[in-house]
Amino acid sequence: MDRLLLMHSFVTVAQVGSFSGAAKKLGSSGSLVSRHVAELERQVGVRLVNRTARSVSLTEPGQRYAEFAARILDEIEAEDAGIAQLHDRAEGTLSIICPKWIGSLDLGDAIAAFSAAHPKIQVRFELGGMSDRTYDFLDGGFDVAFHTRDLRDSSVRLKKIASLPFVLCASEEYIKRRGSLAHPNDIAAHDCLVHVNDPVWRIGHGHASTLHKIRNIAFSSNSYLALQKAAVHGRGLALLPQRPAYDDLVSGALQVLLPELAVPDRPLYAIYGPGADTPRKISVFLDFLAEWFSQNPIPAIRPSAKETIAK
Repeated sequence: MDRLLLMHSFVTVAQVGSFSGAAKKLGSSGSLVSRHVAELERQVGVRLVNRTARSVSLTEPGQRYAEFAARILDEIEAEDAGIAQLHDRAEGTLSIICPKWIGSLDLGDAIAAFSAAHPKIQVRFELGGMSDRTYDFLDGGFDVAFHTRDLRDSSVRLKKIASLPFVLCASEEYIKRRGSLAHPNDIAAHDCLVHVNDPVWRIGHGHASTLHKIRNIAFSSNSYLALQKAAVHGRGLALLPQRPAYDDLVSGALQVLLPELAVPDRPLYAIYGPGADTPRKISVFLDFLAEWFSQNPIPAIRPSAKETIAK
């Protein structure tokens, strides 16, 4: 039998002084409580109670064991209560992981703002090192992971946090040297700056969208910031997240290509462990991030008088 169950029955007998009284308090039967105490005596190897027709008293080892068992049961109950309260409070350690390119952009700002707003939560935020298997972040000790692809995996839960706008662009210098784009198919004739995890570009929306596998790769990197710098220096066309590229787009250092078609946004998803009872620190974190992205939209690109959006 389960040792804690036996200890609970024995401690109740010690406190009440009879099997029948203990049974009433436990919502059980006197015979079952008596069997629990007998089994505990067998496991411990000594007699714990003196049984008479009218009463039950503790032996000397029984008195000592009753004090020990009561202390253990109280500590377990206190620890259970403490863990339950921690689950329901927005505090403790929150471990987060995401691909490098996401963490170095909008998400990094949002998580920094969350940490400042919730000082009782110790944030551990790691970039990179993610597996293709959706649930591996849980095995790595992380509470939340971020992705920008649609996920269908019953082993985790998912919440859409925001949409990340992207833009196809190039520098004015490059456009003057190589020409602009009249059609998405023209991409094949240009030097392209490609993220190593994004070798296929989708241009346009809905049924009008087209996919373009980039073959003329002039510069590749696992950092969109590096690709942005290469684009500003006139190395080629780049498909970039709009927020970090915003200042260069507004100043004219980069110009939007094929603005009439645009580029689909990328969804930003947070994934976390299964189960209906989500820890409070995680639910607070996810709500904060969704609100942060809602309150910090990317402004529309309004070119200056000097800048002409490339068409």
